Amino acid sequence: MARHIYACPLRWSDMDAFGHVNNVVFLRYLEEARIDFMFTQAAAAGAGEFAGGSVVARHEIDYKRPLVHRPEPVTVETWVTKIGGASLTVSYEIKDTAEDGTETVYVRASTVVVPYDLAEGRPRRISPVEREFLGRFVDDGSRDDRGMDDRSRDDRSVGEPAVAAA
Repeated sequence: MARHIYACPLRWSDMDAFGHVNNVVFLRYLEEARIDFMFTQAAAAGAGEFAGGSVVARHEIDYKRPLVHRPEPVTVETWVTKIGGASLTVSYEIKDTAEDGTETVYVRASTVVVPYDLAEGRPRRISPVEREFLGRFVDDGSRDDRGMDDRSRDDRSVGEPAVAAA
């Protein structure tokens, strides 16, 4: 399975009064990665219909670790966990990978996206070209529909508190 990799810059204004990236800002990071994936990369692959309109139907986010400002970008990995007739689920990890291969995951999330016909003002079906593009990024099945794998379920069972400010 391929994943879309997006290097997301951090801005000083992303931090809140508690000294870490605010929970709402993580939605912006996900949006930036999703736009790069579904608009820029899809268009380059000949599946540019997404840029004509899409809406977010649902977000789900598990905050794992605090993220503080630094000059280096954070990595947002994006993949597809479900392709329906008129919707898709995109999953993400916002993380860092050290030179020795160890990962620090800050957020695991998923978004349900609905292609939308702006001229008609209604949802539309996923085209065969879009389906082919998305198919290159479909998960191998080891994660659930939210992009959560066994590690994240284990993390939740330990009672790890949410770390993003409300």
